[in-house]
Amino acid sequence: MDSLIKKIHQAHQNAPDFPSPKTIQQFFEDLLGLLFPEFSVQNIREEEDVKSTLESLQAQLTVILSRNPHLHTGDGEILSRDFFVGLETVFDWINQDVDAMFEGDPAARSRTEILRSYPGFYAISAYRIAHLLHQLEVTLVPRMITEYAHSRTGIDIHPGARIGQYFCIDHGTGVVIGETTVIGNHVKIYQGVTLGALSVDKADADVKRHPTIEDHVIIYSGATILGGKTVIGKQSVIGGNVWLTKSVLPGSKVYYQTQMHHEAGTVTDRYVFKNDLSQ
Repeated sequence: MDSLIKKIHQAHQNAPDFPSPKTIQQFFEDLLGLLFPEFSVQNIREEEDVKSTLESLQAQLTVILSRNPHLHTGDGEILSRDFFVGLETVFDWINQDVDAMFEGDPAARSRTEILRSYPGFYAISAYRIAHLLHQLEVTLVPRMITEYAHSRTGIDIHPGARIGQYFCIDHGTGVVIGETTVIGNHVKIYQGVTLGALSVDKADADVKRHPTIEDHVIIYSGATILGGKTVIGKQSVIGGNVWLTKSVLPGSKVYYQTQMHHEAGTVTDRYVFKNDLSQ
């Protein structure tokens, strides 16, 4: 027991002074509740109260960043101010994502249903807020936000990914979007989709390892798309359970097909590539 006590004590002495997960989680939840009343305990009735709540949250972020200068190379107060300056764009883009989810899901009866119950909304909101911090070159905190959302939704989006407007994740469980992924506008993906890397070598950490998904692409459940040079052309449809490590042209349809050969009594599986746009 004495040996264990010494090891634990040593671990605490060597532990870096980082913000606690609960502090970051609370900041994110309070911010999301301000942006979307569906997540708040009580609606804010007066415009002045909105202002004071924003100022309070900005002060909280200033404290977090000022107390942890090792997480950035700037000034905590200036970074916090810049974050809240950029928050309006984030708010507008999240609302566009809600529009995309409402338009893309026949089962959705209202925007309120999406805001209160859709894991895709929660995960995308966490990503967009975290990505803004990531753009300001704040480390760790963005990852803590997206990992918190990951634990609640099963959707893993790295804050470094670049995702365009009107993004829709339907169902969502098991979705993985890697750090250097680039996603265009009006993209829709389903559960179990992986946008990942071919290489896991640490030496490749600073190169583009994840795919590019162009505008108006649909990726169905279970599809895996890997590699930094892999580009899915605009208006393509990627079928369920497809495994791709090479680019496809715009307007392509890629799906998995099983064929029964009656004379030979055998079954073969193959990928089918079709292209609907003129080359």
